[in-house]
Amino acid sequence: MIYYVSAKVFRSGDGTKEHPFKSISEAAGLAKPGDEVCVMPGVYREYVDPVNAGLPDKRIVYRSEKPLEAVITGAEVVKNWKKHEGDTWVSRIGNGIFGEYNPYTVAVSGDWYFAPVPVHTGEVYLNGKAMYEVMDLKDVLDPKPYKQSWESDEVTVLKWYTAQDGEDTLIYANFGGKDPNEECVEINVRRNCFYPSKEGVGYITLSGFTIKQAATQWAPPTAYQDGMVGPHWSKGWIIEDCEISDSRCSGISLGKYLQPENNNKWTIYGLKDGTQTERDNIMQAQAEGWSKETIGSHIIRRCNIHDCGQTGIVGHLGGVFSIIEDNHIHHINNKQDLAGAEIGGIKMHAAIDVIYRRNHIHHCTRGLWLDWQAQGTRVTQNLFHDNTPPAGTDITPLLGLGEDIFIEVSHGPTLIDNNLLLSPCSCRISTQGMAFVHNLIAGSFTWVGYGVENGGAYLPTPRYTPYHLPHRTEVAGFMTILHGDMRFYNNIFVQQEVSEEYVAHAKKTKEVDQYNFVCGTSVYDDYPTGKEYFAKFGAWTIDDEGSKDKYYEKLPVDGAGNLYFNGAKPNSHEKDAYVDDSHKIELTYTEENGKPVLKTNLYDYLPECTTGTISSSVLKEAFESEQRFENPDGTEIIFNEDYFGNHRAVNPLYGPFESREAAAEKLF
Repeated sequence: MIYYVSAKVFRSGDGTKEHPFKSISEAAGLAKPGDEVCVMPGVYREYVDPVNAGLPDKRIVYRSEKPLEAVITGAEVVKNWKKHEGDTWVSRIGNGIFGEYNPYTVAVSGDWYFAPVPVHTGEVYLNGKAMYEVMDLKDVLDPKPYKQSWESDEVTVLKWYTAQDGEDTLIYANFGGKDPNEECVEINVRRNCFYPSKEGVGYITLSGFTIKQAATQWAPPTAYQDGMVGPHWSKGWIIEDCEISDSRCSGISLGKYLQPENNNKWTIYGLKDGTQTERDNIMQAQAEGWSKETIGSHIIRRCNIHDCGQTGIVGHLGGVFSIIEDNHIHHINNKQDLAGAEIGGIKMHAAIDVIYRRNHIHHCTRGLWLDWQAQGTRVTQNLFHDNTPPAGTDITPLLGLGEDIFIEVSHGPTLIDNNLLLSPCSCRISTQGMAFVHNLIAGSFTWVGYGVENGGAYLPTPRYTPYHLPHRTEVAGFMTILHGDMRFYNNIFVQQEVSEEYVAHAKKTKEVDQYNFVCGTSVYDDYPTGKEYFAKFGAWTIDDEGSKDKYYEKLPVDGAGNLYFNGAKPNSHEKDAYVDDSHKIELTYTEENGKPVLKTNLYDYLPECTTGTISSSVLKEAFESEQRFENPDGTEIIFNEDYFGNHRAVNPLYGPFESREAAAEKLF
């Protein structure tokens, strides 16, 4: 059955094409497996709470009749502005509109949230653009630019302040000389836009909507993770061809359900460290039914996700076995008024057998952050760039510089292949069990071995994280991170110029290897090769005193077929590294007719191909998880396709492109 919805009808009908419903929620309360909800163009100011789940072979489909013209928003228009003083206006809003959740009394908070200013989950928008909250009315009366923001001064001086007066919310705002009663001014009212209130509402397709402006809460891995859109702990959703923007915290959540006794326990009670409460969360979820059969296997594709405060996509445990492909994710956390350890274009814990492919990720505080349990995870054919602050930004040690990819305390296997990593920092590697294959890497590797030096002695980082049975959620064991267990094959490293501003900022910090600006694998100089590492082991006997402790040392690093230009430096053990110091390689990211293009002379100076084809058999298995670098179904990966999917030769070209002509193509 097809239900029809139109916001423009005079009065709601029976859901037929001739007499459509006026709200999507009416259809969402009735739709059953196999049904479709067809939504006509219009603005739908409502929270859609799908009641029923679909089935694997009978999905429930919610479709915008015209792509992006059905708009679901968590905001309401405000027109009752009165002059307060100077350019400052005030609006009085009765709290009844908010129901049980008032975004202007609820502060953004939760585990791993570190911002010093207690901003609210509510926002004020001027003509669709979020303004900046301040904690004192005088900062609205006399606004100053917010220099930590990535946005322009003209935007950051648009300030607002909120206070409670009896049963009313007061909002004071400076619109930069504009009359808010003549402009479109909106405020967040609802926490979610399209999100089931109960768990287990699976097999839903959401296609072609514009979804924006919700008062979402901070989403750490140790709490209930809501988003503007999401499946809420279920299986088999498809979110496709949508534009998703302006969530206060997260746009799409593939995240964890509510565990009341373990919800932000670290922040609320402070009795257990956050790392331990996260372990508790994982084991409780497993006991309560987290499995491949019940959770995950979602698809997010061809979405434009932007201007969210915390993440474009977030998730812990709930996103397992998913595919995230062909999305444009950009301008995430650019306001920099939220800060903490859960920020990125994509921030996911437990990305077990998750595939990230053909995404364009840029202008995010960090591009892709895979934290804990990145096992069987593949990041392939993606374009990353400009995931560090622009020149002139007041960078603070709290927020850091950002990077294209951050992999943290996982045991692997985690596979990074055929990507373009063009930001000044390409990858933050506080982990092990990774393989880099056929990438173009223009930035540095940072935080390699972080936390392992102690007066010159090597010690394992004391963060015990789980690894799982291959291609399953069941926990196979826990271990700390020894670092290493890395592989680098057929990559191209090109050192870029690094601004004095970034270098100066790095010198303000005292963290181990926090900001390395040298491109290449030289950060692994003091790691053994596989041959060296495994040569010291044999069957242990009681007479072999001490040999059992040889395990607690740096894991091996291997590779071959890598090229280094412009001063990029190879690992000292890499015997066949090709180093070209005689040519100046230019790498310029630009756009032509709105499409990304790479301008480079790199392919004028590549050496003759002597590389071999890389496969799962070459990469073998990650040390701790004992799982091969392979497809989610356990089959062999043969890296015989390039960034565009072009077939590679027997001796493939270095880097992500199989030909000079391919390198000159538009990247998306």
